[in-house]
Amino acid sequence: MIERIELGLKDAHAGCSCGAAHGGGAVDTGAASAVTQEVLVEGMTCSHCISSVTEELSSLDGVDSVAVDLNAGGTSRVIIDSRIPIDADVIKAAVEEAGYALSVQS
Repeated sequence: MIERIELGLKDAHAGCSCGAAHGGGAVDTGAASAVTQEVLVEGMTCSHCISSVTEELSSLDGVDSVAVDLNAGGTSRVIIDSRIPIDADVIKAAVEEAGYALSVQS
């Protein structure tokens, strides 16, 4: 089951100054997932951005893995696999804690 959650505000982050290598990333805890949720995140530009979002989302109860399809400076796709559905407000709060915002799609 794929559930697309498109919430949040536009992020003001336009560039990256962390100096980290750019690229996609994924974290897998090895557990079998029953639910896949997709969110769109604004403003991620590099591997440090991916790590920040992945770390926050991976710490949520029930999350098995997080994968990021980075679109540097644009809207990146984040896939969350979990044993249970994760509430949209909880996902939004985790992304905001990492310093980013969910995309609002028209």
